[in-house]
Amino acid sequence: MALRVVAIDGPAASGKSSTAKAVAEALGWTHLDSGALYRALTLAALDHLGGGQWLETRIVGMAEDLPVRLHLIGTEFRPSVAGVDVGDAIRTERVTAKVSALAALPGVRRWVNAQQRQAAQEHPSGVVVDGRDIGTVVFPDAPVKVFLTATPDERVRRRITQRGEALDADRVARESQALAARDEADSQRAVAPLKPAPDALVLDSTRLSFEEQVQRVVALAREWALR
Repeated sequence: MALRVVAIDGPAASGKSSTAKAVAEALGWTHLDSGALYRALTLAALDHLGGGQWLETRIVGMAEDLPVRLHLIGTEFRPSVAGVDVGDAIRTERVTAKVSALAALPGVRRWVNAQQRQAAQEHPSGVVVDGRDIGTVVFPDAPVKVFLTATPDERVRRRITQRGEALDADRVARESQALAARDEADSQRAVAPLKPAPDALVLDSTRLSFEEQVQRVVALAREWALR
C-alpha cells in the first residue's frame, strides 16, 4: 500500500501546524503535530524526572512505562501521558523552556520518529504531519513534501497579531532577529538539521494569505492522488 503522508516542514512560527490541520480537514485526512509528542515527553520528564540533566535512556524508558502516546481523537492525533490527554498542558511556558533541549537528543528523536511512523501506518486513509524533519528523516518516502517558510519579519508579525497584541516596529525587529538566529541554529544542528527535502515544494508564504497557502498544499496532494 502506498504511503499516504503529506509532510510539512519549516522553521519556527511558519504556520506549519495550523496549515497542516487545515490541509488535513480539506482532504478528510488526519493531522499529526510532531511537536506535540516532544512537548508531551518534556511535560512527563518535568513531572517525573525532575528539572536536572536528562538522560536519553531514562526519558525513553519513562515514555514506555507511563506511557506517553499519541491517540486519534476525531481527525487529530492527541498526546497523552499515563492515559491522560495533555494537549493543553503541553503549551505552558515551563514546557516551552525545556522542549528544545529534549528534542535535540538523538535517542529521543528516534523514539518519537518510530511513534509517528506507527501512527501513520495504523491510519492508512491519510495523515498530514508537520515538524522540522518530517520529509527528510521521518517520512523520506512521503509522496507530498512541502517546506513552508516566510521572512522572519512576517513570521513575527503573524505571531504577534495572533496573540492580539499591538505591532511595534522595534519589537518586530528585535524578535525577527532572534528568530533568524534560531533558524540558523536549527539549520546547522548535527541531528536532523532544518532543511527542505530535495523533492519538497518550497512554499514562501510571505505574500500569501493563510487560505492561499492551504489551497496550494491541498492542490499538490490532490494532484498526487490522481496520478
